[in-house]
Amino acid sequence: MIAGVIAVVLLLAIAAYACAGGTDYGAGFWDLTAGGAERGKRPRWLIDHAMAPVWEVNNVWLIFVLVIMWTGFPVLFQRVFTTMWLPLALAAVGTVLRGAGFALRKPARRLAGRRLYGAVFAISSLLTPFFLGAAAGGVASGRVTATTQASTDAWANPTSLLFGLLAVAATALLGAVFLAADARRFAVPDLDGYFRRRALAALAAVAVLAVITLVVTHGDAPHVWHGLTHGVGLVFVVVAVLATLATAWLLMRPSGDWSRVSAVGVVASAVIAWGMAQRPYLVPTSLTVAEGAGAPTTLRWLAFVTFVALVLIIPAVALLYWLDTHGELESLTDADLRGAGGGDDG
Repeated sequence: MIAGVIAVVLLLAIAAYACAGGTDYGAGFWDLTAGGAERGKRPRWLIDHAMAPVWEVNNVWLIFVLVIMWTGFPVLFQRVFTTMWLPLALAAVGTVLRGAGFALRKPARRLAGRRLYGAVFAISSLLTPFFLGAAAGGVASGRVTATTQASTDAWANPTSLLFGLLAVAATALLGAVFLAADARRFAVPDLDGYFRRRALAALAAVAVLAVITLVVTHGDAPHVWHGLTHGVGLVFVVVAVLATLATAWLLMRPSGDWSRVSAVGVVASAVIAWGMAQRPYLVPTSLTVAEGAGAPTTLRWLAFVTFVALVLIIPAVALLYWLDTHGELESLTDADLRGAGGGDDG
C-alpha cells in the first residue's frame, strides 16, 4: 500500500518537473530558433526577463524525483541508471551547461562571449529534454530489465525517439504559452502574437507526435498502449485531449491568460496517463511497484519526509510563481538604484 502511494508521489513529481522545468527548456528552444542577433534581439530580451526570477527553482522537482527513486525504489534506480547511463549523463551535462550559459550570457561584455554562452544555453535546452524523454521511452517500452546491458537500443528505439521528440515539443509549447503571457505583462503586443503563433505550432506538433506515439506503442510497448486505451490511463488521455482543444481556443482569443493553465494540463495529463498506463509496473512487464520498492521502514520514513517537504515547498513555490506572474520580482534598474541612493543621502 505505502509503496503504491510513494509511486504516485514519484509520478506527480515527474509531472511537476515536466511542467515547471519544461517551461524553462521551452524558453531555451525559442531562444535557439529566434534567428540572428538583430532579428532575435527582442524575443531573447523577453526570455531573459521572464526566466531570470524563477528558472533555478524548477530544479527542485528534479532533485525530488531522484531522491524518491533512489530511496523508495532502489532497484528501479539501479536498472535505469545502469541501462540509460549515456542519455542520462548527456541530460545531466546539458542541465549544467544550460544553467551556466544562461547565467553567463548577460554579464558577458564581448559579443562573441554572449553568442557562445547563448548557444550553449539554447542547444542544451533542446538536447536535455530529448535525452530525458528518450530514457523515459526506454522504461515505457520495457527495455530496462535486470539482464539489459547499456546499449543504444535501450534508448534509441522507436518509442524512445518519439518520447524524446514529444518531450521537446511539449517544452516548446509550455515555453511559448508562458512567454506570450509574459509579453502581455510587459506590454509588448507584437511579442504576444509572436509567441502565440509559435505556441499553436508547438501544440499541433504535440498532437501529431502524440498520435504517432500511440500508434507505435501498439507494437513496441503493448502494455503501455493497452493502459493508454483502457481504464484510468484512458481517462487522462481524454483530459489531455480536452486540454489541448482548450489551449488552442484560448491561444486564439485576445486575452488568453488561462492558456497557461490549460497548457500545463496538457503536459501533466500526458505524463500521468503514461504512469497510469504502466500499472502495476515500474518497468513493463518485468518490475512491479512492490518488487522495486525499498524496505517498509524506509518507505514509511520517506513518506513522512516527503509530506514535510511538500508542506514546506509547495506554498513557497506557489508564492514565488504568483509574485513572478504579477510582476513583483522585476530586477532593479539603474534609475531605481539611483533613486534609493538619493533617499538615503537625504
